[in-house]
Order: sequence, then C-alpha cells, then structure tokens
Amino acid sequence: MANPDGVDFVPLSGWKIFMIQFLNIAGLGPIFGAIMGAKFGTSSFLWIVFGTIFAGAVHDFMAGMISLRHNGESLPETIGRYLGVTAKQVMRFFTVILMILVGVVFVAGPADLLAMLTPPNLDSTFWIFVIFAYYILATMFPIDKIIGRIYPAFAVALIFMAIGILFMLFISFPDIPEITDGLSNKSEDPENNPIFPMLFISIACGAISGFHATQSPLMARCMTNERQGRYIFYGAMVTEGIVALIWAAAATYFFSPEGQAFFHITEPEKVNGNSAVIVNIISNGWLGMVGGALAILGVVAAPITSGDTAFRSARLIVADFLHMEQRSISKRLLICIPLFLVAILILIYNLSDPAGFEKIWRYFAWSNQTLAVFTFWAITIYLSRKGKPYWITLIPALFMMAVVITYILFDRSGIALPYTTSVIISAISVVISAIYFFLYRYKEKHS
Repeated sequence: MANPDGVDFVPLSGWKIFMIQFLNIAGLGPIFGAIMGAKFGTSSFLWIVFGTIFAGAVHDFMAGMISLRHNGESLPETIGRYLGVTAKQVMRFFTVILMILVGVVFVAGPADLLAMLTPPNLDSTFWIFVIFAYYILATMFPIDKIIGRIYPAFAVALIFMAIGILFMLFISFPDIPEITDGLSNKSEDPENNPIFPMLFISIACGAISGFHATQSPLMARCMTNERQGRYIFYGAMVTEGIVALIWAAAATYFFSPEGQAFFHITEPEKVNGNSAVIVNIISNGWLGMVGGALAILGVVAAPITSGDTAFRSARLIVADFLHMEQRSISKRLLICIPLFLVAILILIYNLSDPAGFEKIWRYFAWSNQTLAVFTFWAITIYLSRKGKPYWITLIPALFMMAVVITYILFDRSGIALPYTTSVIISAISVVISAIYFFLYRYKEKHS
C-alpha cells in the first residue's frame, strides 16, 4: 500500500476484505434478481453457473487486480487508461449516475422487508429515511470505522441465510423443475419477455455485474498482497453465484404449482410479482419465525451495504477526477452533499410514482450490464497488450454487448423496436466491434 491516508487507503486483513467484498457486490442481485430470473424457468440455473464462472468472476478478478496494480484507481480511470480519454470522460459521468441509482434502488427493497418485521407505524417510508441517514454516515466515515467492523458480521448473516435455505431444499426435497424438463420460457408474457436478453438483465449480480468493478477499487486500496486477489475478487463472486443459485432453486419451486400450494398462495397475482414478499414467505415458511427473521436480516444487510459503498465509490470517482484529497472531512462533504441531493430527488420521484421503483430498476439493470461491457473491453485491451489470453474476456464482452444492445432496442422502456430487428442490429454491432478489435490488434503488432 503506497499512500495510506486513514480514510480510504487503510490496510485490512484478507478475510475481512473478502467478507466486505462479498457483501458489497451482493446487494439485492443474487436474491431478488435470482427470484425474478427464476420466472423464466430452469434456464436461469445455467446462466448463473456459467455466467458466474466464465464471466462474472473473471470480470471481478481482472478489474480488481488491474486497479490494485494502479494503486487502487477508480474504474473510470482504468477504462480511460485502456479505451482512451473520451471513454474515460463518458464513464466518469455514467458511473457516478449508476452509483447514485444503486444507492436509491437498494433502499426500497430492504425498507419493504424491515416494514414487514416491525410495527405498522414503522412503514417503508420511515425505513427509507433511516437507511438513507446511515448511507450518509457510512460514506463519510473512514472505511475501518464502520465498514471494516460490522460488515463481516453482516456477511456471516447473509451466508447463514443461504445455508439455511439450502439445508431446507435438501431436507424438504421439493419437486423442483429440472433442466432435463426443457429450457422453454416460463415467464407470464414470453412474447414481451424473451429469455434473450431479459434473463441476462434480470439476473445480473448473481452472474455478471458491472457494479462489481466499481467496488473492487475500494478493496484494492485495503489489500497488502496481490496473492489475496484470487480469493477476494474471484472467490467473492463465486460465493455470490452460489447464493443466487440457492435462491433461484427456491424460487423455481415457489413459482411451481406444488410450491404455490405448499406456501398457501391463494392470490398469486398479488404475491408473485413482489420479490420482497417472496423472500419473506420462503424464509418464514422453511426456517420458522426466528430463523426466518435472521435470514431476512441477512437479506436486508446485503443491499444496504451495497448502497452505502456505492455512494462511497461515487465520492472516490469524483475525488479522482477532481484530484481532491479525502483526508479532511470538509473535502468529503464538498463532494458528498451534491451526490446526496441528486439521490434525494430521485428518491422523492420513486416515492411519488407507484411505478417509480420498477422504472428505476430497469434503467439500473441496463446501465449495470452496459458498464460490464466497457469493463470487459478495457480488460481485453489490457490482456492483449500484455500478450495474455485476451479471449477469456473478449467472448463475454461480445456476448454482453449483444445483451445490452438488444435490450435497449427491444424493451418498452427503451426504443421498443420489434424483437427480430433488435437482434439483427445487435448482431451487426457485435460483428463490427469484433472486426475493429482485431484491426486494433493488427496495428498494435505492426506499429
């Protein structure tokens, strides 16, 4: 560690960094995302497994290690280093907006769950403001004062929750649909929710997520040895993938006729669209009142901790851009106040519009995967320049590029083009990008 400052550059033990990284990247993704993805059927299992191993974990590991080798620099600076100044400027703005959206999105889910566990007068709105107040404190304080002390315990709670649900899957041995039953689309509206690209947008953090690359620099600034990178970055993503797979299995059973009968779902139209309610029903139904409450607290902790580190990342990205040191609290306030004002405005819109959360989630999901595309391309250029096997990130870069382009062209919240047209435009874009990359490599070799 070159420049310890007592605020962001603070050495921590390897196991603490792993726990914090796991909690930071988890959020609602491996739980709510896996539940939403389970509606598509057993294809969600394949995406979580192969996406985690060959895309998400590679993405997180490489992004973290490159940041570490550049003294923990923020993601936009890394992207600019390998994709050029224009990409860096775009990513600075894009990433800060995404971090604010993450903070806002990861307020509503835990607030709803906490409202279910507390008296009626402590409703979701009350918990939203409590969580937001915590965000402000955690963003401002040195990383070892709050994050370094309590996050490992929260990570243990999240892991306990996953183990508890997995144990009940083995004990109850429910009749879960198998991959051998076919990979057909089981969603309620297959025409408007095709598996490609909707599944790959719905299950993000449980397979591949650009948000993770914004969290890796936070931990790179706390590492003392490069050898820690494999289990911190790659290992945390694999752990998250396992959590997502457990919840996808539980949700697949929940959505089946047998599961609806077991959990006494009499009005599925009021339940099946609310991931927070589904988590509550599954946790209490399988783990009992005490175990269910502990499991839900683990689910609550994950998005809250991802939200506050998202704002912390936004602060550091702006600080890197402005070359503003962060030792003094006045300099931190100078950056944090505008960030939180923007977040509060989005939060007010979210509360005033019944469909506000759904709209923000859709844009967040697309922005998240778009960021993964840029990160993959930056890593691919890095590997190409170093003479390393660049194809391990080139293939995921091209695939995720096809996903995000098809999604924004086809989805109703995007341009809303016909599906076939969207896929064709996406395929052409991918081919052009691949050709451009190989031309770049040819010029690099012969320059």
